[in-house]
Amino acid sequence: MPEFIIRKIAVLSEEILHEGGPAPATPRRRAAAMALVKNPFAGRYAQELESAMDDLKPLGLQLTDRLIETLGGDISAIDGFGKGAIVGTAGELEHGALWHVPGGYAMRERLGDAKAIVPSAKKVGVFGARIDVPLGHINAAYVRSHFDAMEVGIADGPRPDEILFCLAMACGPRVHARMGGLKAEDVKGEDGLR
Repeated sequence: MPEFIIRKIAVLSEEILHEGGPAPATPRRRAAAMALVKNPFAGRYAQELESAMDDLKPLGLQLTDRLIETLGGDISAIDGFGKGAIVGTAGELEHGALWHVPGGYAMRERLGDAKAIVPSAKKVGVFGARIDVPLGHINAAYVRSHFDAMEVGIADGPRPDEILFCLAMACGPRVHARMGGLKAEDVKGEDGLR
């Protein structure tokens, strides 16, 4: 079993009070929880990676719990999520894909079996790299008001032999969302789309 030794965890929280038009009745909140971990596959090619996702499941739950706490603890207020990974330069893009199951399923589990696919981004990046983590509605991928991204990164990582894993959550739609489409209050939550 590979070891993903955690070097650092960071949590970023935002409260969006204004976007140029009238102030919203309720500010939008977003948060991201990130972990810099040792990449046990750095510097070499490994054919079999998939089983390593199981080793990351506790980290997914830990970051999810931190996000829920940061956003006030009320899971009914959280209606957006996404995930991302930045692989250090001694790794490969596929190492970032290790985060699909442990990151996505942790958020689904803690948020009450959310139905929509968890939007995801990954890349190989240098020390101090940043990534835009896509956000979408937790129960319906077609809710346009929740399409967003949150830029994240940690100044001293990822080192070449590390991976930065990130989870992000949001409460509410974009401030001033007015592009039509399926409204959050009309979500059926049956198929993850509508």
